[in-house]
Amino acid sequence: MKENWQQQLQSLLNCDLKTLYPLARSLNRKLEFYVGPTNSGKTYNAMQKLKEANSGLYLAPLRLLALEGYEDLKASNIQASLITGEEQMLNEDAAHVCSTIEMLDFDLDVDVAVIDEVQMLDDSDRGWAWVNAIIGCPAKKIIMTGSVNALDAVKRIAAYLDEDLEIVKHQRKNELKVLPKWTPLEKLEDGTALIAFSRSDVLRLKQKLQKKYTVSVIYGNLSPEVRRDEAQRFREKKSQILIATDAIAMGLNLPIKTILFTTDTKFDGVSKRKITVNEIVQIAGRAGRYGHFEAGYLGATRRDVLEHVRLEFESPIKTIKPPFKVKINNNQLEALAAHIKTNSLTKVLKFFADNMYFSGPFVAASISSMIEAAKIVDTRFNLKLEDKYLLAQAPITTKSTIILQAYEAYIASVIKKRVCHYKPSITLPKKAITQRDLLLVEDEVKKISLYLWLSYKLPELFPDHDKAYILRNSFNSFIEKSLKGNLIEEDSSRKPFSKPFPKRENETKESKNHKKDYRPRRRKTI
Repeated sequence: MKENWQQQLQSLLNCDLKTLYPLARSLNRKLEFYVGPTNSGKTYNAMQKLKEANSGLYLAPLRLLALEGYEDLKASNIQASLITGEEQMLNEDAAHVCSTIEMLDFDLDVDVAVIDEVQMLDDSDRGWAWVNAIIGCPAKKIIMTGSVNALDAVKRIAAYLDEDLEIVKHQRKNELKVLPKWTPLEKLEDGTALIAFSRSDVLRLKQKLQKKYTVSVIYGNLSPEVRRDEAQRFREKKSQILIATDAIAMGLNLPIKTILFTTDTKFDGVSKRKITVNEIVQIAGRAGRYGHFEAGYLGATRRDVLEHVRLEFESPIKTIKPPFKVKINNNQLEALAAHIKTNSLTKVLKFFADNMYFSGPFVAASISSMIEAAKIVDTRFNLKLEDKYLLAQAPITTKSTIILQAYEAYIASVIKKRVCHYKPSITLPKKAITQRDLLLVEDEVKKISLYLWLSYKLPELFPDHDKAYILRNSFNSFIEKSLKGNLIEEDSSRKPFSKPFPKRENETKESKNHKKDYRPRRRKTI
């Protein structure tokens, strides 16, 4: 009996990924990799192929990029649908779909699929989505775009799949030069982007520089809508200087002449370290946008930072090495849970990561964000495993009290099968005074994103999609307005907000009148 149990377990723990995607295997797919640096036209050329196809799919790394792809197709008079975790604009007559890569439908076959920024397959938390897409996307032609560091990885996966791969090399359209001297903050030219690696450093630089320059800012905690508005201000020359984290390294085409690093160290979630050649090249590539400048320039605001940046920039790109991470799927989850006799999602995820074996250059992913969420849902013993798995994939951050409290409340609604209406944790003040005030509003926008995600997964329990969407526009408008003003780092004499902001009577009216309302139509069935 025990021997039979062990044999069954070994069978569960050995997986040939090709067999998980029968539709993709039936299409006799052709793979193409448009490889090259930023500003080489690779994504533009891929999108042109997509537009020529009778049916197609654009898989984006960011919601902002999925929206831009959707708008690009519509501008070319091609009917399209948009599908992300938070919004779905469905067109029944459309044969083209733009979506975030995690939303890929493995049962919808198309003629051409574009998988953008394929080097993201090396990302520790999200890389599995690119691996799954390359292996399982049901398209006759798969066009991948990305940087040269992903070339060997794509070749390895193509060889495993035994599918034809064509490499289409792209060269940068204009030169990228390293400045010979460091640049003081008092002598910045219009069209310069300063790079910092934390929200607080970006806002500190903004506070210092806006006395002399008009400034836009972009950092990861901002919603895609606010990033887009800030980028638009810089694009239209309403701001002279852009201050950003490495959030600009992907998905934003901006008229930047010069990239200046203000530091050569970043916190990577584990420790502070020096930035690498791959990171520098990805960010620096945004300088000298083709059609705006004859060349792009790379530099720093300190002599020691410039020395490190120059040394790394002249070093060879570091190739992405196997194994490539694969996430557990629903069938594997349920089979393993039944076999090891547990309802603990955390235990199943860790067992999968420690014991799963894949043929080919793959390894089981241990996704830290999902495991953090799993620890929370596992405290609810009356949740089904499938519900735990669904909730553990929700877009949360454990660093925000607002989001964690909302997450707990939403889990309770799922357990009790009780309708959960969206209730803001805060109401908007007249203005944000400190960076902390602004952070509370940024976190409220993320809480809305969590609610919207659940409204698509469980629409009967989370029905306030339209209300949440309108409020998100209002909060985003407030953030954008606040970023144009003065924000102090913190006022030690002022008690930090522990209660909601005072309510404004005209909040709902302002929300409904907000001019940027990309309100999507609700999906009829989930």
